[in-house]
Amino acid sequence: MRILGVDPGLTRCGLGVVETLGGRRVKLIDVDVARTDKDLAPEKRLLLISNKLEETMRLLRPDVVVIERVFAQDNVRSVIGTAQAAGVVMLTAAQRSLPVFLYSPSEVKAAVTGHGAAPKMQVQLMVQRILGLREIPRPKDAADALAIAICHAWRGALLSAPSTSYGQHGGAGMLPAVAGPDLTPAQRIWAEQERLQKRHGAVAPRKTKQNDSKPTTL
Repeated sequence: MRILGVDPGLTRCGLGVVETLGGRRVKLIDVDVARTDKDLAPEKRLLLISNKLEETMRLLRPDVVVIERVFAQDNVRSVIGTAQAAGVVMLTAAQRSLPVFLYSPSEVKAAVTGHGAAPKMQVQLMVQRILGLREIPRPKDAADALAIAICHAWRGALLSAPSTSYGQHGGAGMLPAVAGPDLTPAQRIWAEQERLQKRHGAVAPRKTKQNDSKPTTL
């Protein structure tokens, strides 16, 4: 399965494509960032993002598109731009009949590092390690996009495992197995946290500072 992960943003929209391999492994296919000038009109910026997305989907042919879910606390201007970019991603995927999935920042962090409140640098280092890269992808939006793609690759594999339990806790949904010969240590930690979150609720996103450029917490 080829997965396009997107870290939505109006100034920088991270695009990361990975492909799942046997044994829960993933490999890097491509990573890029769609950039727009802040002095352009919003509709022109969204058109540039749309054009870049269409080019990426046409050339790399992903099977699924995954997007980081938008969270906001104080910075209203940033969240509006991020939400607009996320909407363009969903529309572009829908035009190609591609399924779309959304993950919260804490879900992505838990999947990649085993901890839903991991710092940004830890996420970036794990992305580098998981994909066997010589260095951390730059800018951080690129690393975030790859982390989102990896999250779906691992989450999808775990949730489709034969030992998955359905509705065990009041019909709360699918609970991934926490053991297996082909699970990495990080995947086992994530699976355990996922089961706990199904029981007790998801990890709350960290508050963003008012001057943050983006409202996400990756």
